[in-house]
Amino acid sequence: MIQINSLTHTYPGSRKQAPRTALDNLSLSVREGEFAILSGPNGSGKSTLFRILCGLALPSSGAVCIGGIDLLTQPEKVRRILGVVFQNPAVDKHLSVIENLRIHADLYGIKGGDFSRHCDEALGWTDLADRLDQRVETLSGGLARQVELAKVLMTRPQVLLLDEPTTGLDPASRRNFLAALQKVQRDRGITVLMTSHVFSEAEDVDRVAIMRDGKLLAFDSPQALKAMIGTEMVVVQPMGDAEELAAILRAELGLAVRRHGDELRLEETENGEGLPMLESILERWRDRIKSISIKQPDLEDVFVHVTGRAVPEHAVHKELPR
Repeated sequence: MIQINSLTHTYPGSRKQAPRTALDNLSLSVREGEFAILSGPNGSGKSTLFRILCGLALPSSGAVCIGGIDLLTQPEKVRRILGVVFQNPAVDKHLSVIENLRIHADLYGIKGGDFSRHCDEALGWTDLADRLDQRVETLSGGLARQVELAKVLMTRPQVLLLDEPTTGLDPASRRNFLAALQKVQRDRGITVLMTSHVFSEAEDVDRVAIMRDGKLLAFDSPQALKAMIGTEMVVVQPMGDAEELAAILRAELGLAVRRHGDELRLEETENGEGLPMLESILERWRDRIKSISIKQPDLEDVFVHVTGRAVPEHAVHKELPR
């Protein structure tokens, strides 16, 4: 449903700055009815790709087809099947919920009985039924996001693009929004491509794409990505400087040690002699270690493994008890 072929985009330089390549011969395809998440460190090219897919920017070269339609030559046809939820709110907070929906419907020529039917469909999954006459500015962040998604669903899109839609939401509101989004996506068979920095949001989707420096490094199911690392890994929390202990482990044991905040993560669970790595480390450096454990890898570990970079601080959201 989304086909990206050899997409390249270079921002022109200036007297003080050299030209910058944001997308470097990127190819990516999202199947019909699939829920895919696009992730990567800052500067990876996610935002540039999103702007191109939305029709807000033209690439330097390459091709994009959405629903079998060439986005670059027939953008007006693509807009008929495309819905977009931007990171920054695109509703009028001074208007009521129903007024926002009616304005959006008017832009697409949805009137009369069609408006009522489309409106009922768009609101069916929300908690907005008793709040239609409330101004958006009086709603919680989670409910305001529901208005945003309901507005987009008014046009019955076949493809939905979302740019970090849960930014600023508390954990409970984020969970509710994602659960509702996945239900709508399954019930209607919508193809969804969503950018996100929050790895817990990607655990239950169909596939996760990881970008760096304008290139696609990995694109597979969450389970397959985690299997790249293995079934278990060693997690060490140093007593003091994490980087100092990491350097020692690399030099003494020849290990690939990756830092994750104040923790060190080792993808090997056995040393070269077939003995448990955990015991080998404790035997020699117990006085430097606050805690050590074995864990199953998660998508944060995949991100560090694939990109070679630490997880951004804002990407780690501690979930509240359910």
